[in-house]
Amino acid sequence: MPKTTGKPRPRKSLANLEPPARTKRPESLTSREQEILELIWAGFKNKEIGQRLKISVKTVEAHRANMMKKMRVSNTAQLLKTAIHGGDLKIR
Repeated sequence: MPKTTGKPRPRKSLANLEPPARTKRPESLTSREQEILELIWAGFKNKEIGQRLKISVKTVEAHRANMMKKMRVSNTAQLLKTAIHGGDLKIR
């Protein structure tokens, strides 16, 4: 065990600490996520997307949640806006 000298060590102030800058870009969308994103843009509901792609509604919801996490958004409007500005979605 190290000896203590009796002198208190100066504490660093936490007020000046900043989180590290995010340099990593969000992950790119998979081809399936891209396909679902385009169907969301077209106005289809999760159930309709599932029927069209022959996947369950839960799978559609999982893809949507993954896209929102990757793009760091919390709702569908932000997802579409971010996809348009990021070039992931082309407006026709």
